[in-house]
This record gives sequence, structure tokens and C-alpha cells, in this order.
Amino acid sequence: MRTMMILGLLCAATSSVAQDWKVQKGDEPFDSSALSAQLSGQTFVFFDDGRSVFERNGQYQYTYGGGGTWYGHWEVAEDSVVCVTFVTGVERCDRIVENGGRLVMQTADGMRFPVREIEAHS
Repeated sequence: MRTMMILGLLCAATSSVAQDWKVQKGDEPFDSSALSAQLSGQTFVFFDDGRSVFERNGQYQYTYGGGGTWYGHWEVAEDSVVCVTFVTGVERCDRIVENGGRLVMQTADGMRFPVREIEAHS
């Protein structure tokens, strides 16, 4: 299912920041400072109940809807891209855009995951 697809993506080889991202009509990218502000201290909850936690100190956690967590460190790159280096040494980069009032995470291979809700940390 969708959670297993995400697991497979997280285990995949390193993604390059310099991607030819598949832009869809209505995609609005963020500049680096706006993306950092959008992510810092936030938890993105996806429609499969997966959760991406972007701590203010740069720590990152992804918890699958069915359980299991990956830990790492996040940082913003150019072109609305955020890269996570996991404790395993694997790095992945995804593009975060806004489309129709909703944030969408786009993987390097073109898969798109809309954010269902955003939870702010105190």
C-alpha cells in the first residue's frame, strides 16, 4: 500500500538536489527562507497517517501510519527542496510546493503526497 511505497522510497538510493522536478499546473514553490519557516517546528500529517516532524533544531522524524519511525536531520536546499539525512546515512530530497491551498510533497521520481494537516509544535 501507500505506506509500503513510502518505506521503499526511504530505503532507496540517495536523491540528488539537482532534479528536473515534474511541475504540475498550480504548483507554487517556496524560496529557501520561506520553506524553512514553513517547515520549522511543524508536523505534516499525510493522508495515509504518516507524519513528518520537522523540529526547530533540525532533527527530523518520519513515522509510518502503521508504526515505525525513521530519524534524521533536515535542511532546506534551493528550488523549494528539503533534504533529510537519516541516521543510516541515506539522504533523500523532496520538493515541497503549495497547490490549491494545500502543501504537497513531491518525491524525486515524481510521486506526490498532499499534506492532510499541519500541526505546530510549541
